[in-house]
Amino acid sequence: MTIYDIARVLSAMASGLFLIGLITFATGVAVLIVRSIGQDTRSISKSIAQITNKGIADDLSGLVSNASALMDSTTNLIQTTKGIGVFLVVSGSVFMLLGITLTLYLGLN
Repeated sequence: MTIYDIARVLSAMASGLFLIGLITFATGVAVLIVRSIGQDTRSISKSIAQITNKGIADDLSGLVSNASALMDSTTNLIQTTKGIGVFLVVSGSVFMLLGITLTLYLGLN
């Protein structure tokens, strides 16, 4: 059985923190880029606009109100996805900063 000194363990922890932070940060950026401005969201928004215009032209108030509710739900979905992406970016940045801080602390001792 190998006994490691405290500096080696802290160095491994700092590397692990930085790596986890980097992966989390990259995942957050990917979520923001891919999900927030994805093709599916654009196509749903186009379809809702067409349904709303058709409902207004044919004087179907139920269709317009349902399309409006669908548009609100789509907007909430986009905001939730952006929130998750921002949370991942911020938490990844914090993990990376903790890893860097721990590495600098080890370098000073």
